[in-house]
Amino acid sequence: MPGTAVIIVAAGRGHRFGAELPKQFLYVRGAPLIRHAVDAFVSHPAIDAVLPVIHPDDAEIVAEALSGLDYMAPVAGGAARQDSVRNGLEALSAMAPDRVLVHDAARPMVTHGLIDRVLAALDDHAGAIPALQVVDTLKRADNDGVINSTVPRDGLWRAQTPQGFRFDALLSAHRAVAGQELTDDAAVMEAAGHQVSVVAGDDDNLKVTTPDDLERMEQIMAKDASRPAFRIGSGYDVHRLGPGDHVTLCGIDIAHDQALVGHSDADVALHALCDAIFGALADGDIGSHFPPSDEQWRGAPSDRFLTYALERMRGRGFEIENLDLTIICEKPKIGPHRDAMRARVAEIGGIDPARISVKATTTEKLGFTGRGEGIAAEASVLLVAEN
Repeated sequence: MPGTAVIIVAAGRGHRFGAELPKQFLYVRGAPLIRHAVDAFVSHPAIDAVLPVIHPDDAEIVAEALSGLDYMAPVAGGAARQDSVRNGLEALSAMAPDRVLVHDAARPMVTHGLIDRVLAALDDHAGAIPALQVVDTLKRADNDGVINSTVPRDGLWRAQTPQGFRFDALLSAHRAVAGQELTDDAAVMEAAGHQVSVVAGDDDNLKVTTPDDLERMEQIMAKDASRPAFRIGSGYDVHRLGPGDHVTLCGIDIAHDQALVGHSDADVALHALCDAIFGALADGDIGSHFPPSDEQWRGAPSDRFLTYALERMRGRGFEIENLDLTIICEKPKIGPHRDAMRARVAEIGGIDPARISVKATTTEKLGFTGRGEGIAAEASVLLVAEN
C-alpha cells in the first residue's frame, strides 16, 4: 500500500531507569508514555499505519495502554534496538509503504509539526531526522572526571526521532548491516551509502531516560495544558478575473460575465479560509500544501483543499468555534448567494452554519477590485481545543 507507516520501538526493558515497569509504560499526565507517542501518529492525517514493536512479555500491558487507538497488531522486537526495527520493517514489507517513520516510545511529546518537517524532507532525500544543533562547549574527560580535551562543536547535532526514510531503502539497508551495532536508523542508512538530511528538532521532544526526565516532562505538559485552548488565524487571497461565464465562491458557482483565473478552480474565498486555518495552526500556507507547480491540482475544486485543512486541524485536536469570511468585489452581487455559501462551507466542513459568517464589501471602485480586475477575500477563524 502506498503511504506512510510508523514503527514505534517499545521493546526495551529500561534497566537504566530503575523502575519496576519498562519506562514506556510509566504514566505522565494520566497516560502511559507509549500511548502519548502512538496517539501523536494515529491522529496525524498523513499517517496510514502505526506498528508497535514490543517485548513478547508486554503484549497484555500494551493492549491496555493503547486501548481505543487504531494501530496494527504489535510484532516482537529483537535482542537490540536495531533488530527490533528490522523486525518491524519485515512485518511491513507486505504492505510496502512508500515511507516509514521510526520513533521511540519513550519520546511522548512529538508534535504534528515535527512529523510534518520530517515527511517534507523525504520529498528530496532518502532519509531525514530531526536534530538539535549542539550549542554548548563539549569536553572530553577521563574516567576520573578530569578534562583532557575540548571537542569542536561545529557541525554537531543531537539526533531525535521520528526518523523518516524511503521504506525500500531502509529495509535494504537494515538487511545489509544485520549483525553490525549501529546507534540509530540514520547510521544504518549512512552505512549503506545513503545521504540523510537534518530538519529542525524540538527541545520538548524529550526521550525519557531517568526519573528526572519524567519529572521535567510532567512539568512541560502541565505548562502546555495551562495555555489557552484556542488559536486565531487570518487568511487573505486574490485571484484575477478573465474570460468565462461564472465565478466559484465558497464552492458555489455564480453566473458572471467573467471567471476567476487560477491553477485550481480559483475559489478565492475557500483559499483565504484555508490560509486562516493553516495560520492558526502555524502550518504554512495553501501554496506550501498545494503548490501551483503540481499538475494534480490543475482545475481541482477547492473543497478538497478545505477538507484537507480541516483534517489537519482536527488531527491537532481543534474545532472551529467560528469563522468570518469577507469577499471584496464590485460584481457579482454576493448578498443573494450568502446563505448558499454558508450552507456549502458548513457541508464541506461539518460545521454548524451558525458558526459561519459570509459577507461582502466593495472598495468604492478603487483599486483592482474596484476596476473589476479581480476578487479578493479575507478570512478569520477561531479554533478551540476539543475536550
